[in-house]
Amino acid sequence: MKKIALITQKGGAGKTTLALSLAVAAEQAGETTVIYDLDPQATACNWGDRREVDRPVIVDVQPARLNKAIERAEKEGVDLIILDTPPRSEQASLAAAKVADLIIIPCRPQIYDLETLRNTQELIQYAGNQSTLVVLNAVPSRGTRHEQAKRAIQQIGLTVASAQLGSRAAFGDAGALGLTALEYEPQGKAAEEILNVYKSICHNVNK
Repeated sequence: MKKIALITQKGGAGKTTLALSLAVAAEQAGETTVIYDLDPQATACNWGDRREVDRPVIVDVQPARLNKAIERAEKEGVDLIILDTPPRSEQASLAAAKVADLIIIPCRPQIYDLETLRNTQELIQYAGNQSTLVVLNAVPSRGTRHEQAKRAIQQIGLTVASAQLGSRAAFGDAGALGLTALEYEPQGKAAEEILNVYKSICHNVNK
């Protein structure tokens, strides 16, 4: 069983959208997947309430109960756990970082996100976890801002995923229906990007 945590101290970076997208991609690849929603706002759980299918399973979990929840998932034969954490919550982020096989840091290519990366990095290092991967999110379709952001991220010692997600309406439109872009527009550009990010993450988590 693999455990992937999405952690960043910056709100609005796209953690939940990426968590849900990865979970659906994993399910479509034949992996039994559970999302543990550690965010008090319960965004992932609310998305699950809008869905018409019962996969992936989404569970509202308190940080103090995370280890017990993981033990239960392992007994039930779950292949993948995705941990969706809230921003600006050291307790939830630390709990997730301590148990994760890989930590994903979603980051938009703009100064506000880049400025918080060091705080996120320090928190993860405090948890004793060095397995991190930054996924660039909401990348503009034009310009080289993502390349500049990639260089800045690499300069502080973080690895950037080979695939990235663009700024696409399909992500928000799908979420309103309890779907991901993979299901909303299976042949669309957003779905293609999700699959590429999923493959990149699989490569890293299996190393």
